[in-house]
Amino acid sequence: MRVAIVGGTGFIGRALIHYLLEQGDQVVLFSRSADVYRTVPDFKHVQLVSWPPQREAVSLAEMEAVVNLAGETINQRWNSKAKKRILSSRVETTRHLIGLIKEQNLNPKVLINASAVGYYGTSVEDVFTEESGPGADFLAEVTQAWEKEADQAAHYGVRVAKMRLGVVLGHKGGALEKMLLPYRLFVGGTLGSGQQWVSWVHIRDVARAIAFAMVNSDIQGPVNVTAPHPVRMTTFGQTVAKVLGRPHWLPAPGFALKLLLGEMSDLILKGQCVKPDKLLEAGFKFQFPHLEEALRDLV
Repeated sequence: MRVAIVGGTGFIGRALIHYLLEQGDQVVLFSRSADVYRTVPDFKHVQLVSWPPQREAVSLAEMEAVVNLAGETINQRWNSKAKKRILSSRVETTRHLIGLIKEQNLNPKVLINASAVGYYGTSVEDVFTEESGPGADFLAEVTQAWEKEADQAAHYGVRVAKMRLGVVLGHKGGALEKMLLPYRLFVGGTLGSGQQWVSWVHIRDVARAIAFAMVNSDIQGPVNVTAPHPVRMTTFGQTVAKVLGRPHWLPAPGFALKLLLGEMSDLILKGQCVKPDKLLEAGFKFQFPHLEEALRDLV
């Protein structure tokens, strides 16, 4: 399969490219810094094209699938300027992508658009599936706007799968290294109340789920990409401590994290219990369904 990826130079994009190449797929990577990445080993076997693409640069019409991962990181203090960048980077790139599809410069069978479980808002008690409605906080608003743009591709005969990612655990990026650091320093402990849910997923299963959605015509609309066994924050920390052979003893109170991180502390102090019903019903098998085995693989 010929796959075009937008925003594929980051943590998830690199893992996806590696997996697709393992499967024998051809990958075209669109990047605003294409020339910079031509000498990077991770992209040695992909075709790099500047974004936005020029018609003569590559035969876009031959792309069978498009994966949109573009968007500025949310791991920053959420002041008004940052919020604007986080939202616009997702919406504007997706809008441009839909424009290429409308003009038939791109004619894929499927658009895989990244999203996030932040769509649902936060709760200590509720369990969210793809049938659940949206929340009302900042991340919920961002994901709703992002998904609304992606949905426009359906008007042009393109199947759209909106992959709502949980907390992605992996090497060289994501949240895991920051979460491991206190334990490596023997000062790990519960963050906040400890009752907040962590809907996590192994980076390998993210890549596998995206590839699964590309070829499975029954997968469309919202798709929760989270392991089938989310855990509460206290259990997450205790499992990290067990895997690393470190103590779990020094709590980090919520007010301290709020002072340090501002509104972004919601990513840590609040959470949601999200289940991947659609993937499981379609027959997807998680390689790492349980947290301890995922951490042992990564650590």
